[in-house]
Amino acid sequence: MRRLAAIGAAGDAGEVAVPVADSTDCAQDRSPSPWRLTDVCAVWETGVFLFAADWEGASSGVVARKRLNEAERLSSVQEAELERLEAARPRWPGSGERGPVLRMARLQPPLWVHAAFLLCFLGLGGAIQIPMDLSQPPTITKQSVKDHIVDPRDNILIECEAKGNPAPSFHWTRNSRFFNVAKDPRVSMRRRSGTLVIDFRSGGRPEEYEGEYQCFARNKFGTALSNRIRLQVSKSPLWPKESLDPVVVQEGAPLTLQCNPPPGLPSPVIFWMSSSMEPITQDKRVSQGHNGDLYFSNVMVQDMQTDYSCNARFHFTHTIQQKNPFTLKVLTNHPYNDSSLRNHPDMYSARGVAERTPSFMYPQGTASSQMVLRGTDLLLECIASGVPTPDIAWYKKGGDLPSDKAKFENFNKALRITNVSEEDSGEYFCLASNKMGSIRHTISVRVKAAPYWLDEPKNLILAPGEDGRLVCRASGNPKPTVQWMVNGEPLQSAPPNPNREVAGDTIIFRDTQISSRAVYQCNTSNEHGYLLANAFVSVLDVPPRMLSPRNQLIRVILYNRTRLDCPFFGSPIPTLRWFKNGQGSNLDGGNYHVYENGSLEIKMIRKEDQGIYTCVATNILGKAENQVRLEVKDPTRIYRMPEDQVTKRGTTVQLECRVKHDPSLKLTVSWLKDDEPLYIGNRMKKEDDSLTIFGVAERDQGSYTCFASTELDQDLAKAYLTVLADQTTPTNRLAALPKGRPDRPRDLELTDLAERSVRLTWIPGDDNNSPITDYVVQFEEDQFQPGVWHDHSKFPGSVNSAVLQLSPYVNYQFRVIAINEVGSSHPSLPSERYRTSGAPPESNPSDVRGEGTRKNNMEITWTPMNATSAFGPNLRYIVKWRRRETRETWNNVTVWGSRHVVGQTPVYVPYEIRVQAENDFGKGPEPDTVIGYSGEDLPSAPRRFRVRQPNLEIINLEWDHPEHPNGILIGYSLRYVAFNGTKVGKQIVENFSPNQTKFTVQRADPVSRYRFTLSARTQVGSGEAVTEESPAPPNEAYTNNQADIATQGWFIGLMCAIALLVLILLIVCFIKRSRGGKYPVREKKDVPLGPEDPKEEDGSFDYSDEDNKPLQGSQTSLDGTIKQQESDDSLVDYGEGGEGQFNEDGSFIGQYTVKKDKEETEGNESSEATSPVNAIYSLA
Repeated sequence: MRRLAAIGAAGDAGEVAVPVADSTDCAQDRSPSPWRLTDVCAVWETGVFLFAADWEGASSGVVARKRLNEAERLSSVQEAELERLEAARPRWPGSGERGPVLRMARLQPPLWVHAAFLLCFLGLGGAIQIPMDLSQPPTITKQSVKDHIVDPRDNILIECEAKGNPAPSFHWTRNSRFFNVAKDPRVSMRRRSGTLVIDFRSGGRPEEYEGEYQCFARNKFGTALSNRIRLQVSKSPLWPKESLDPVVVQEGAPLTLQCNPPPGLPSPVIFWMSSSMEPITQDKRVSQGHNGDLYFSNVMVQDMQTDYSCNARFHFTHTIQQKNPFTLKVLTNHPYNDSSLRNHPDMYSARGVAERTPSFMYPQGTASSQMVLRGTDLLLECIASGVPTPDIAWYKKGGDLPSDKAKFENFNKALRITNVSEEDSGEYFCLASNKMGSIRHTISVRVKAAPYWLDEPKNLILAPGEDGRLVCRASGNPKPTVQWMVNGEPLQSAPPNPNREVAGDTIIFRDTQISSRAVYQCNTSNEHGYLLANAFVSVLDVPPRMLSPRNQLIRVILYNRTRLDCPFFGSPIPTLRWFKNGQGSNLDGGNYHVYENGSLEIKMIRKEDQGIYTCVATNILGKAENQVRLEVKDPTRIYRMPEDQVTKRGTTVQLECRVKHDPSLKLTVSWLKDDEPLYIGNRMKKEDDSLTIFGVAERDQGSYTCFASTELDQDLAKAYLTVLADQTTPTNRLAALPKGRPDRPRDLELTDLAERSVRLTWIPGDDNNSPITDYVVQFEEDQFQPGVWHDHSKFPGSVNSAVLQLSPYVNYQFRVIAINEVGSSHPSLPSERYRTSGAPPESNPSDVRGEGTRKNNMEITWTPMNATSAFGPNLRYIVKWRRRETRETWNNVTVWGSRHVVGQTPVYVPYEIRVQAENDFGKGPEPDTVIGYSGEDLPSAPRRFRVRQPNLEIINLEWDHPEHPNGILIGYSLRYVAFNGTKVGKQIVENFSPNQTKFTVQRADPVSRYRFTLSARTQVGSGEAVTEESPAPPNEAYTNNQADIATQGWFIGLMCAIALLVLILLIVCFIKRSRGGKYPVREKKDVPLGPEDPKEEDGSFDYSDEDNKPLQGSQTSLDGTIKQQESDDSLVDYGEGGEGQFNEDGSFIGQYTVKKDKEETEGNESSEATSPVNAIYSLA
């Protein structure tokens, strides 16, 4: 069993038809019937006729159709299918058409229907139309384009048509001078039109007529002007002959083959082919630029297997001109047929081609600029060379590329932005990159604009004594200038009019009279173009009149939406009101809506809407009225559908098709087989509710469609018949048939309308051989997210009716999606809308947060409530906050968005926050309290930063948290560097978690020291740093000197010389000692002598009695031994430890300190000489 969606019942449906009897009456010149089946301005949204106010939201590309005797609502699939079936219906020559007529014959409406349709349509566009039987100035209705390019082989046609009463006369100017059509035998003007025809059948050159033309349409009430039409003759010049030498290029080098096509009008289309007319394969390495040149990012040896010819195709002449081909000679180190290299993964390196960083072939340099006009397409192009072939990426500085308008072309080498506007200006850059590097080119885009309308002047129809104004407001870049003209002449040179005042882009009329009738022109222009608009001022005194036939009959399908229109005219402009069944109350509100143009919309047709509707137009001169009778019809439905059947050959099969329809409509039931009209032969019997096939044969196998239709709607249902051979066990045909996604559900209906619930019923679509498992009900609301569908609930596949729980104050619209194991169906057509009543919110916004974006603020944000939780109009939020753990009063503010910023806050302090929803019906429940924090700042330095060095291999670091974290610590940063004298190592950076306060550094060597810098981090950044250095290792100075001096040759020689001098001194002292007496000592000593020491005036000591006395500066222990205060072996005694030092040239300076050795301890220890003097003592 397969069921197709019904057509007409789920959407708007109606009828505009003229019965045959009425047409016969007209033919016999009898008066028509009092009620004619006409619906001049009734509206059906899909498949019928969009009229009246629905045109405001309809796209200009929508095709409006009016079906006579067949007002159907079809999906695009169904419409295409029926068109195909109608076209494929079999026909027999000479006998007309046989078989059932699938679709009703379409009657052409009379001329007044077209006129009424046109008036209704134009009335919706806002322009006031005067009936043609009334006097009116000329109006241009058709003209050629501003830039008119013609084919030189054809006659020239320059169009200009206008309407007016009386009918206007026409004349032309050429290059701002009067063009005398009568004097040129080749030029003529069409009858009752201003269209120029220039005939070249008798000779002549079209180029002689190039220029700027303008048409003038004139009657006694004014003159209307066409645009200035620039006439140009198409040109397709020949390619200049040239001899091209072979192009020699090294493999891997970039190459540009220039096209330089001849200038044509319009510009030719360029493409590259070989001389044998084979297209050139293009990719990211080889591609054609917008200028027509062919670019090679890098040339490969296979590129010389063909030649390259630039071709230019000219539009008007439909000719292709071919340039002499280029031939390439590629210099290479490897032949192309080297099989070992052909499939190498890195072809460039395998062929010995050096890799190169990208460079731009077009445009040149690193920056360029481009100007583009508003409303046109912007094309940016970057072509780069390099090895390997670079990739191109596009960016816009300070923002993103407009995803809805931007597209990439030519292997990402071109960026096209369609319909450019002012916000598309700025700096764009392309980035060319390969593995060797990248470069960029910046393109500064400036958007200019030819004039475009902000407020185009409209025709002004006034009654005598009324005031009015014409407004001509346009924008552009540069700002356009505005020039007013009247009847084609500058306003300044027109006769003065005391009732007219010009104020820039506005002309104000006061107390207008009949003499004020004229046609005004507004010309606004800048350097990029111009706009010209005509608007007449007509002064009329006309009572209201109806423009549509009287006593119309409109028939519509139940639960559809329709719109009644009542075209009228009058001056002053009348007011229009609607009444039903003669009642005194005006229809507006609830299920009715009256638009500004007077159209009456009935949102959902019900039985009680049937009746007579009267439209009344009134002004000070009188009133006029018209009546429309509305009949509501039941939809056509197939309630017993044909079932899929499996039968044996020779049996009898009956396919049911029972239809419910409105009894006042004529029902037609027809059958299709395999989507073709079914011919009812001798073996078949067609009844109103079934089709019987006797003696089923194999050829009867296939799909059968029952097609039920009336004048207003139709319904379809389909079943499949499987015919088995004799003595064959029937099998499950469904198991053998291909499975598919289910068809969409249809005929959604809302019943049991309650305050918080509604029952939704639908008719399932065909399951396409896979049972439906689930139905998903979705809803859409038109306040918060119009056009966005949300899942509402899910139901088993066995149900087709469900009660939906609703939220207050939501204008619901529902649709249903069927699901089987193959997938989901297309969504059903939406149901009618149902708005629930309002209530205070029952919840508050979620995800409330308080976070600082700066150190002195706190931003409170939340997730806004959706349409199903708003519960009423004017949803807003009451935001409250105060410092935590204080007794401050709550601060509050009402916000309509989803954020609020609190300023002048301390750094990182906690706040209590509450956000409560409120609408026009009241406040929501008391909100929960959320804790938020104000903005963070940089933390202070870590406390007690300690550096310890337990041994020469590691250094231990410890610290405490900052005293003022000023936020949430996210970690610590440690930077340290090793140094040894003037040598400094590489800085190392370590990042730690906020809980870590210890770290161990492994020393690289035992000599170097380390400098550590530690800082804490918050989200704002790193705070104040603290710096410490590791302690100096032991014997650092000694070790440094050993490493720096002891190994030097000069130092070794110096030490030898000093040893020799000491030896000589010892010998002299020994001789002196053997003789006795005194010898002079140096004037200075390291240790000063005590007062008890015997001195000689000449500064000498007597050593005869001082053998066993300790020297000053030593200490005597309790057992009588003498202990030195410092080490005997230290070089401090000779060099760095005292005053004696080495000079920069290596010489030894300073004095020897006089220190006495330790006395013998327990008779077995002897003192060692620690200085030359003590050494002499020992030897003595």
